Amino acid sequence: MKRIAHVMLLVAAATVACSQAPPSSSEVPAVFDGEGGQWVDLTYPFSAQSIYWPTARGFELDTVSYGVTDGGWFYSAFDFAAAEHGGTHMDAPIHFAEGHLTADRVPLQGLIGPAAVVDVSERADADYLVSVTDLQAWEGRHGELPNGGILLLRTGWGSRYGDRTAYLGTDLTGPEAVPQLHFPGLDPEAARWLVAERGVLAVGIDTPSIDRGQSATFDCHRILYAENIVGFENVANLDLLPEAGSYVVALPMKIEGGSGAPLRIVAFIPHP
Repeated sequence: MKRIAHVMLLVAAATVACSQAPPSSSEVPAVFDGEGGQWVDLTYPFSAQSIYWPTARGFELDTVSYGVTDGGWFYSAFDFAAAEHGGTHMDAPIHFAEGHLTADRVPLQGLIGPAAVVDVSERADADYLVSVTDLQAWEGRHGELPNGGILLLRTGWGSRYGDRTAYLGTDLTGPEAVPQLHFPGLDPEAARWLVAERGVLAVGIDTPSIDRGQSATFDCHRILYAENIVGFENVANLDLLPEAGSYVVALPMKIEGGSGAPLRIVAFIPHP
């Protein structure tokens, strides 16, 4: 279906995401000085403890310099290395859709917008699929998913992030770990419904993948990314967001030609 571009009048001040009028001089500072609402960090720190796909290179930080120089001042510098897909990160559409958007070509309007948080944490088990019924139940409470918005799936798996085995479902690494993965994800039928019936521009989840751990065909990746809908994985702190009414700013590292990138994602919750 033809997608309608969501125009953001104020890039970081996502509170005016749906407004057709320019923000007033009083609205803009209120977003940044704490008077207009609360900012929530949805990003896990990157470290040796960050969780990566079992076959991916984990995060490494090497010290170049740390200490007092010969000139008498303190100086520190580090090198880092890691796979694109690990910790809190963005999947660019080209990750599973040949010829589609790379990490550096994803437009801002695909990364910033009103958020819909679908919470299935009370019933999600290790193989749960977030269904069309779950999405429609959210709409029954809040109205249609926002066109040009960001869908965030809260399964409750974020509470396990500090425990790699509990989070992934296995303590194995390497290719032999992949068939043992167990964590919730999006139902491919729900992905098809989103593409056909709704206009979300990104889907995020608090697990390692938008497809559940036991998926062997990565259908949701293929369905969504073929439409240039990006994915956010290992999203933190979704329990701090309301189901509706918040706004997301998700800014990945701008890797030229990349299939994904480390992501700093935040949400703004306006005061009532």
